[in-house]
Amino acid sequence: MTATAPALGLSLLGGDPDHTALIANGTRLDYAELRDRVTRRRDELGDVRRLVMIAAGNAVEPIVTYLAALEGGHPVLLVSGDDDEAARAHRASLIARFDPDVVAHDGASGWTLDERRAGSRHEFHPDLAVLSSTSGSTGSPKLVRLSAENVRSNAAAIAEYLRLTPSDRAATTLPLQYCYGLSVINSHLLTGASLLLTERSVADDEFWVRARAHAVTSFAGVPYTFELLEARGFDGGDLPSLRYLTQAGGRMAPDAVRRFAQLGRERGFELFVMYGQTEATARMAYLPPGLAMTHAGAIGRPIPGGAFRIDAVDGAESGELVYEGPNVMMGYAHGPEDFALGRTVTELRTGDVARLRTDGLYEIVGRMNRFVKVFGLRLDLDRVENLLADEGIEARAASADERLLLFATSERAACRARERAAALTGVPARVIGAYAVTEFPRTSNGKRDYSALVRFAGPHDRTTAAAAPVTPAAVTPEAVRDLYASLLGEPGAGLDDSFAGLGGDSLSYVEVSLRLEDMLGALPRDWPTRSPRELAASPSPTPVANVETDAAHTGAATATAVRPWRRRLAWTRLETPVVLRAAAIFLIVATHADLFALKGGAHLLLAVAGYNLARFQLAPVAGTARLRRLARSAAQLAVPAVLWIGAVALVTGRYAPTTVALVNNFVPDDGRWNEQWQFWFLEAMLWSFAGAAALFAVRRIDRLERRAPFAFALVALAVALAARFAIAGPTAEYVQRYSAPVVLWLVALGWLVARADTTARRILVSVVAVAATFGFFGEPWREAIVAGGILVLVWVSAIPLPRPAVPLVVTVAGASLFVYLTHWQVYPPFEQSAPWLGTLLSFVVGVIAYRLYVSAGAGAATGWARLRRATTPLSLRMRRA
Repeated sequence: MTATAPALGLSLLGGDPDHTALIANGTRLDYAELRDRVTRRRDELGDVRRLVMIAAGNAVEPIVTYLAALEGGHPVLLVSGDDDEAARAHRASLIARFDPDVVAHDGASGWTLDERRAGSRHEFHPDLAVLSSTSGSTGSPKLVRLSAENVRSNAAAIAEYLRLTPSDRAATTLPLQYCYGLSVINSHLLTGASLLLTERSVADDEFWVRARAHAVTSFAGVPYTFELLEARGFDGGDLPSLRYLTQAGGRMAPDAVRRFAQLGRERGFELFVMYGQTEATARMAYLPPGLAMTHAGAIGRPIPGGAFRIDAVDGAESGELVYEGPNVMMGYAHGPEDFALGRTVTELRTGDVARLRTDGLYEIVGRMNRFVKVFGLRLDLDRVENLLADEGIEARAASADERLLLFATSERAACRARERAAALTGVPARVIGAYAVTEFPRTSNGKRDYSALVRFAGPHDRTTAAAAPVTPAAVTPEAVRDLYASLLGEPGAGLDDSFAGLGGDSLSYVEVSLRLEDMLGALPRDWPTRSPRELAASPSPTPVANVETDAAHTGAATATAVRPWRRRLAWTRLETPVVLRAAAIFLIVATHADLFALKGGAHLLLAVAGYNLARFQLAPVAGTARLRRLARSAAQLAVPAVLWIGAVALVTGRYAPTTVALVNNFVPDDGRWNEQWQFWFLEAMLWSFAGAAALFAVRRIDRLERRAPFAFALVALAVALAARFAIAGPTAEYVQRYSAPVVLWLVALGWLVARADTTARRILVSVVAVAATFGFFGEPWREAIVAGGILVLVWVSAIPLPRPAVPLVVTVAGASLFVYLTHWQVYPPFEQSAPWLGTLLSFVVGVIAYRLYVSAGAGAATGWARLRRATTPLSLRMRRA
């Protein structure tokens, strides 16, 4: 089939032959050479019309191929050329769905045209020029069908209101496949202006070096771009040649618009705020720069050649915004069969709710699908967000069960959002939920993920409101998934994600297990590796009734089957590893403080640590997640230990550098106990993590353990016991009983306990535990404490405790590392006079240190997340499906 579409590519090149068109990697390409390259590439593509997919990037070859395809009449499908997994998967889905004839991409040997066939199996309408993914497309995308006239008219309109001339030069701060980024290319080439091709973000210093060197006069941005500019202290002085900035891709806060407009007045550049959609090629409205200070918040007036109308209902001043103009798409393509269609739409119903202001400017006030009924009032959720933003509160608004749900990134901001929303909307505060999240979730294509926020809110609401009795039969996979999303801070958790797969650890395990027991009753031992689907489907032997909620109890609802008159005396079951962890640290501190003499707590704690190591860090999850978790666990142990021990060493000179570095096991000594060995337990655990990481870095060993986890753990225990007997013999003496190679068998024993999933295996493990423990110290009581604790770990999955004791036990278990670290400096002054006070203060100081460290870590994590967002290339954040 010969090309019958109007040639467009060369007609977009309006510059003088010797004028610079493109600058890439310091090399200039003038319009004459660009025309030659486009002509040669057009000839390569041939005369038969074919669908050309271009894996785009801000580089010369993708632009040449784009223009050449347009010149040859070949419909173009632009997609992201990024090499990450999401981009590759999306390209594959588009190839499978729309079957392009040619795929142009950057290959190992350079720019490549992969011709999937000589001709084409598709029929194309003569006007079809570009196929563009809509910003909302995901797994089953639809494409926007654009004509040559759509592209040309929109480029001309943009050039007109921006007053583009050949002296303008734009930096490509947006992806080529994004309609906004493509419009920058089209409008500048049409007017003979030039482009600095770059993939760098405005957060990158090198961007500004190149922009200054090449006298860039403009660049385009979405709201996030302007956040980055403010974060780096942009004042316009970075780029003296700057003539104007453009902003689209979402609403920017009016205050930010005014700030940049004022900055522009002071520095001599203009700010154009714009509005557009892919379905209108790129842009439909702009706010003249002279109005930005006084009319921030408006989208302005239609672009040249376009017109708006508002479809209002029942005399309302606002309604759906409808656009007409030569840039309105031909229609959608849901599959290849739609390529032959002509125009199926003559106007664009935007889905945005707008009003025409008294000053003659248009303003977007919401989305058609974001209007909800709350407490009898009709609310526009976007308007709620905008009202809060005007008061300096960044929040997200959603709705569920006729309640308004507000989300912010701190507790204080969430509470303030609820207070102000109630005052601004008239909705009673009691039907407004306020929630703090680490960051606002987004979908894979960068859109705000409100459904994830609603899922996140569900478990919190069930915690803070009186719940109806729950039975296992009533539990759905979605309810379990929502619980994981909330308590693990993973709004994107899926129905097939397990607790272990989502990165759950021994601390989050406590609260999640309590909450799951509320829903499911008694939990199977392997619940951390089961998905929400499997947990909801598994029968529970213990029915749950009379669910009671107490937010003071670790923030978790707990449930017991009790008579109403006995609720105050209710008991709950706490997982055995948690209770043993709390009991072991209590024995350690109380014994050291001379409150009593019951040794063995630290060695028991090693077995518990091995048990948790097998269940969490070595959970059977895919890929290299095990190695990442082992590294993270090692860091979680080593960082606070080195910080604390190092600080004490600096202040008192008490500890040697080898103690600070947790490497005493590698330094020869006299074999006698001294204070340098006080942190032997931490050394043993740290090097256990390191050894496990080295072991499982070998893929063959990793696969072997996955195939036979119990047998592998049994062999690991045998090797560890062999090392113990080779070094220390039947009974370990002096510091031998604290050295990592000699005590490693306890970690391996805990690992084996976690893998003992049948009665026969538990019997075997019990026999091994008793046989290996007795004789190790030569102190029967000490050995009985260790062996008894391990037997409890083998046979008792959960221990009943009075509900008032749960918060205390959970807190002590969670803070055990910090109690162990700090108690050496706390109890000695009270050892002779008041050992009970030394014991108590050791726990108080340890818990406080734990809380402070967690708070500091949360703040650092939030800052790191923001830094990552600030340094992420904008092309990755703005990728469009």
